[in-house]
Amino acid sequence: MQSYTIGQAARLLGVSPDTARRWADAGRMATHRDDSGRRLIDGRDLAEFSVELARTATAPDEEAPYTSARNAFPGIVTAIKLGDVAAQVDIQAGPHRLVSLLTREAVEELGLEVGMEATARVKSTNVHIDRA
Repeated sequence: MQSYTIGQAARLLGVSPDTARRWADAGRMATHRDDSGRRLIDGRDLAEFSVELARTATAPDEEAPYTSARNAFPGIVTAIKLGDVAAQVDIQAGPHRLVSLLTREAVEELGLEVGMEATARVKSTNVHIDRA
């Protein structure tokens, strides 16, 4: 399973690294240390936290979520529903939940898993996913 540093988690959540550190220090985000002592967040834990965070109001001192001029929403995969042919992939990008309907084959080719970093690209009514 993929793990994220505090800085990576902050970027995916759309907050500053200081905010992510405060959340980890307060026990809001479960972390563990790697062999070199860096604090890491398990991808599944981060996915769960990002969904919960989006459900609650953010504090006024937190930064606005990051989005690019090209409608790219870097985030974390929070759910995958596979059918025989089609699939649904949910990505939490800061406070934004994006849902992409694509083929099961595309999900398998990208190797998408819950907790994995991915970017949702939105054009009109289509949501494309880039694996990070």
